Amino acid sequence: MIDETPAIRFPISFDRDNPVVELPERLTVLEAVPFKQAVSQLLQPDIAYQQIIINFAKTRFIDSSGIGALIASLKSAQEKNIELILESVQPPVMATLSMTGLIDILDIRSSEKWSNKESPETHPSVRSLVKRTIDITGAIVGLVITGLILIPIAIAIKLSSPGPIFFSQTRCGWMGKKFQMWKFRSMYADAEEKKKEIENQACGAFFKNDNDPRITKIGHFLRRTSLDEFPQFLNVLKGDMSLVGTRPPTSEEVNCYQIPEWQRLDVKPGMTGEWQVNGRSQVRNFEDVIKLDLKYQHSWSLLYDLKLIWKTVWVIFNKDSGAV
Repeated sequence: MIDETPAIRFPISFDRDNPVVELPERLTVLEAVPFKQAVSQLLQPDIAYQQIIINFAKTRFIDSSGIGALIASLKSAQEKNIELILESVQPPVMATLSMTGLIDILDIRSSEKWSNKESPETHPSVRSLVKRTIDITGAIVGLVITGLILIPIAIAIKLSSPGPIFFSQTRCGWMGKKFQMWKFRSMYADAEEKKKEIENQACGAFFKNDNDPRITKIGHFLRRTSLDEFPQFLNVLKGDMSLVGTRPPTSEEVNCYQIPEWQRLDVKPGMTGEWQVNGRSQVRNFEDVIKLDLKYQHSWSLLYDLKLIWKTVWVIFNKDSGAV
């Protein structure tokens, strides 16, 4: 997590009795929390505004925490039946909103001319063509292996319990962009409906139970060997995920995030990462997940990715690693 957020003030003017919030050059985790607080003050029940205008004229950079603050402010405004309008959005910010799909959700009334080919400023791991090449190569090799093991795993899943072979779930990737993540099914078909009945042994915005009764017999084996994750090579090939990154959260988890926790979405989610090689079964506190994710972001390099891939292979074959 970050240190205590410094006091940052956002100038507010008025346009036809509607407040206009002026944003600074950057909307990052340092500015996102006080920005959300400024909007929240404008949503007090004793104030009856029809619109709140967010002026992006000066803003050239927005990170995942800024995205989180925008989404949180939009939801709060909608609850009060107040329009949240974005004005004078600059091309780099428009590129980010476009790539995350938020351009279709947010009310953008005016913006500078921009090209959908423009790449937003983001974490170097997301921009790296070499990392993307490694991802594509690894995904192709992984999908070939997946094809070889598909039939025996499919038969084992079907014999273990009725239901589909694959499990698909909406997850949130870079900047909170939603995508469908695929796995071999390791739980009973009605697992999602029974989730509320299972005790969550984790603290914070993620779910974990060591003795989850929803996991099938073959499911325990698939998870212990990480074979259940092989279909995710398709997500890597499509670009929604990377071979190495952060743990991909569910939409429900992201909805519970505080603004600083959005920092973990500054990079693409990965099939493996710090959380995998540091004993994911032993991680119980979401604060520890954040620390591991930020460690990866700060330490990232192509060599660091290769080291994490090697450590993942070692962890999978070391039964005493405590990784699953």
